[in-house]
Amino acid sequence: MNFSLEGTEYIELIGLLKALGIAETGGHAKQMVDDGIVKLNGETESRKRAKLRIGDVVEVEGVAEKIKVTK
Repeated sequence: MNFSLEGTEYIELIGLLKALGIAETGGHAKQMVDDGIVKLNGETESRKRAKLRIGDVVEVEGVAEKIKVTK
């Protein structure tokens, strides 16, 4: 699955999770990161507001597809 930045330089991790409907709310997105089920470029990510840029790949436990940030 791809996510297009569309005219912006980055999106915060929790914003991406909300935008794609993976998390229902910002609080839910933060909890997912706190629970350690979100990976950024293959590494568990603990920064809720990590800035995702073109080429970054996000994986979420329980979501079949990887998410690639595109232009």
